[in-house]
Amino acid sequence: MVGKNIARLRKEAGMTQEELAEKLSVTRQAVSGWERERTEPDLDMVQKAAQSDVE
Repeated sequence: MVGKNIARLRKEAGMTQEELAEKLSVTRQAVSGWERERTEPDLDMVQKAAQSDVE
């Protein structure tokens, strides 16, 4: 469920996985893993994403 929300919000913001990864200082593979629900971001990453200006 978390992964689907990350993908939906990223797409609503008009961002690619690469752009989100750069904004969060992670790899594109990390973002892909989250969206495919193979891994989950840690709480620090969630907080950073929530505080990030995605516009």
